[in-house]
Amino acid sequence: MKLTVNGQSHEVAAGTLAALLVELDFQGGWLATALNGDVVPAGERDRCSLAEGDRIEILSPMKGG
Repeated sequence: MKLTVNGQSHEVAAGTLAALLVELDFQGGWLATALNGDVVPAGERDRCSLAEGDRIEILSPMKGG
């Protein structure tokens, strides 16, 4: 299915947000996620189904200042 992740188009097989993070190799407990503009808490990612055309934002902290 085709999704927009952090502003870029991706063709993925993942059916849930948790599976998408694994497929795109995002790891760590410090990730923040949003689906179509709505924040998705970490505990809900495995129950958060994805659909064609969804917009996902994945944010992770960075070192620096």
